[in-house]
Amino acid sequence: MDIHVVQPGDSLYQIAQQYGVSMDRLLQDNQLPNPSQLVVGQTIVIRYPALIHVVKAGDTLYSIARSYQTTPVRLLQNNPGLQGSDRIFPGQALVIRYQDQPEGSLTVNGYAYPSMDGKLLTAVLPYLSQLTPFTYQFTPEGELIAPQDEALVQAALQAGAAPILHLSSLTEEGFSGELAHRLLSNPEAQSRLIAALTETARSKGYRGVDVDFEFLYGQDAQRYAQFLTRLRQSLAPLGLPLTVALAPKTSDHQAGRLYEGLDFALLSQAVDFALLMAYDWGYPGGPPMAVSPLPQVRQAVDYALNYFSPERLLLGIPNYGYDWPVPYREGNRAVSVNNVQAVRLAWDRHASIRYDAQSQAPWFPYVGEQGQQREVWFEDARSIRAKLELALERGLGGVSYWNLDRPFPQNWAVLSSLAEIRSGTEDQAGFFPQPVV
Repeated sequence: MDIHVVQPGDSLYQIAQQYGVSMDRLLQDNQLPNPSQLVVGQTIVIRYPALIHVVKAGDTLYSIARSYQTTPVRLLQNNPGLQGSDRIFPGQALVIRYQDQPEGSLTVNGYAYPSMDGKLLTAVLPYLSQLTPFTYQFTPEGELIAPQDEALVQAALQAGAAPILHLSSLTEEGFSGELAHRLLSNPEAQSRLIAALTETARSKGYRGVDVDFEFLYGQDAQRYAQFLTRLRQSLAPLGLPLTVALAPKTSDHQAGRLYEGLDFALLSQAVDFALLMAYDWGYPGGPPMAVSPLPQVRQAVDYALNYFSPERLLLGIPNYGYDWPVPYREGNRAVSVNNVQAVRLAWDRHASIRYDAQSQAPWFPYVGEQGQQREVWFEDARSIRAKLELALERGLGGVSYWNLDRPFPQNWAVLSSLAEIRSGTEDQAGFFPQPVV
């Protein structure tokens, strides 16, 4: 795989000629909405097929996979133009394998809202080991509040991805430390919630549970670990691993509402796996900067590895960016943009995309419709490669995307080039190795 950065005067035809691939291959691998609208600084992923099959009458995706001793899922990964569908036609050229040699294997998780577009979900499911519907909530008394998750669970199971039940302390006002405190201070409420979680996971076909309590009070750090220990003991007879989602701490006594209630030493003994939410350094209420700057991500990963063995840790990766008004003033807020929208915005506003070498992130300034100066930071193929290579370099168990509701075709091309994606039908919901006991 190569990543081409568009230069002034480039056309897709010239890029294809330069790398010795077809324009159709570039269009499919990058899912470009308009190939004539290339932005200076935009990335184009170049993949090199090693073996191609031309579909004949009577072929199916399954028969082709069988004849080449591969799997339908791998064919879907290698042919993003199929958009996750097994519909093929005579004369169609399918990539059986690329020249890429994976650098390692990863469990790949992604969060999704129940409202996620069905076509987009179908397109990304082949790249997932796990799918996590967002989110189950609870009352202070331990009553479980379920989302409309049935369609997502069934889609995951049909695609061979493991559905993971997500429990959070989210309320209408945001994540609540007070809600968590009231639960953690009430053993009976905890028992009620644990029983409901265990039964729901069993009855709906979930393959694991992921717990995300944020803005915990410092006084609740030990209670949180004790609650997770109890939940894990309830899930264990069903063979369901427990994951805890963690803010990206970098020291034991780090100040701040996000960190003070998270004791990594205690939590590492309470759960099977941890998901490090390594994003939102750049956030709507703060100054413009990379959402997930690589030096800070690396520091957070290395701190977490003091307590979790690499195979027990998943690296959270953002699938979004922000658009800020500048200069930054307290009270001004950025708006969220997806990575495809960011490139389109650069085209519309005649901006060139730049790349910050230190944070390993793309950005660009532009002038808004009202003449206001603005600045966008987002993710592209280069920044995604940097984070995936960090996960592989550190030997992490996997990665997790927040979230899947925004299209980002280049991510999947880079991911499937760099890593072997573990199947969600494996033991322990695509995790490797077995969780600790």
